[in-house]
Amino acid sequence: MMKLSPTTLRWSVLTYLGLCLGYLFTTLTIISHWFLFPVAAVWVAIAWYFRWGHPAQRTSTRRILPWSSIPLALWWIYLYLDDSFGKVDLGAVIFHLQAGMTEHGGEGRVFAAVIFTLCAIVMLMAFTWLVRADHRWRLWERVGAIFLLAFNPLLFGLSQRGAAVVTEGDWLRDHYRVPSIESEPQTRPNLIYLYLESTERTYADRDTFGDAYEDLAALGKRGTVFEGLKQLDNTGWTTAGMVATQCGVPLIPAGLKHDNQFEPLDEVLPHTQCLGDLLDANGYDLTYMGGASTRFAGKKVFYEGHGFDRALGRDELEDQVTPPDYLNGWGLYDDTLLDMVTQRIRKLAENDDRQPYAMFALTLATHPPFGNPAQACLEHQGEFDGVDILYSVKCTGWLVRRFLQRLDQEGLLDNTLVVISSDHLSMKNSEWPQLVDAERENTFMMLGDGVPAGKRIQRMGSMVDVYPTVLEAMGFTLDTRAAGLGRSLFAKDPTLVEEYGLETINDHMAEEDALQTYMWEGVN
Repeated sequence: MMKLSPTTLRWSVLTYLGLCLGYLFTTLTIISHWFLFPVAAVWVAIAWYFRWGHPAQRTSTRRILPWSSIPLALWWIYLYLDDSFGKVDLGAVIFHLQAGMTEHGGEGRVFAAVIFTLCAIVMLMAFTWLVRADHRWRLWERVGAIFLLAFNPLLFGLSQRGAAVVTEGDWLRDHYRVPSIESEPQTRPNLIYLYLESTERTYADRDTFGDAYEDLAALGKRGTVFEGLKQLDNTGWTTAGMVATQCGVPLIPAGLKHDNQFEPLDEVLPHTQCLGDLLDANGYDLTYMGGASTRFAGKKVFYEGHGFDRALGRDELEDQVTPPDYLNGWGLYDDTLLDMVTQRIRKLAENDDRQPYAMFALTLATHPPFGNPAQACLEHQGEFDGVDILYSVKCTGWLVRRFLQRLDQEGLLDNTLVVISSDHLSMKNSEWPQLVDAERENTFMMLGDGVPAGKRIQRMGSMVDVYPTVLEAMGFTLDTRAAGLGRSLFAKDPTLVEEYGLETINDHMAEEDALQTYMWEGVN
């Protein structure tokens, strides 16, 4: 077995540590990872000048372990999460751990986790060598351990959740409004709600993103488009986006409110009145359909616990897929899913009892980091390079437009409100630097009878405001024109974002305990 000379070992260690430092720097500053090489070069130059790791600097042969080992390992966990999602959302991590992560489609991230783990192990071995080889680093790393813990964003988020338990904040609970329907429409309309995975309205900027959003923009001209909807904390993943738009609240995880910490949640927000609860009480037949498994991230538990008659995902639908192997890592492709949604709507429309229905569906073509465009899009748009998320954004818009045109031609949009929205802002993808620099906002538009065509409503709001707005668009009257933390975007009263600002709401959320207790009352 070849043994490295002391000089080769020394400079290999220092160079690798410099590359790790460069990767951290480029990740935190959101610049190209090519800049890690200049950072590493500066590090190596400093190491040469101060003779780090030189044999003359060794004053002890004790085989000590650095105090910084655990803090450094925690930074690697943060870097993995940042590389996967772009922004580390601790609420999402906690919720997914409690709600269940089975049947996820992120196999590629499992491979990435292995690579990150190996890199972390090598880095910890390299740093341990440096601490043992240079007595100066033995002192510096003890002080550095404190800074590594103090400035790790992952630990900062944990400390905030801990502070909420201590402070028992109740600001959000004071602004929460229990939804109360004062009157219902004479003819109850059907509802088709399409969640477009990560398809934010930011992509409508043609100068930056080209024609990726053009089909959705064309649909918007047929109805009313809402502009200016931002993203609150704890609404930045799929189930959280659904909760925000249907329950009017951020999905603050159950945390310690969940009694059985080692068992999956058997209810999601059991004490919160959501859109499904109200529509169920008003005689609606409720269906959710998505290409991914409903067991992932608690979607099935959420929908079945809030008035839905059925929640259908990969497990229930894949036997109907033709050909049988036409599946992606998450589940059904969107062309297959929307065909199945069309078939389901035909059956619902043929209901002899003329029972109104609400159909909620979730696409997945634009799921980060690279997307999963359907075969129909490959035939329509040409070759997919496997990376460009804008290809998948365009694919989603075209499939949705085609889907609605088909329903319209069959007369299945009569007395039907169509709502199209993103579930949340996108996580890290091929357009990440452009998205980070943009004024980001969510997609939210409506089409249907009584919805003004070509109207644009510009309001500073968030996705919790969708809940009361949809109810009012369906013809229901709310006594306070509010539901949860949401305020109707048709009303003159300000939204919470307009009244207090996004940052203030998020600051209060970090300290909130009362609303969390209220929403999760009775869980397990």
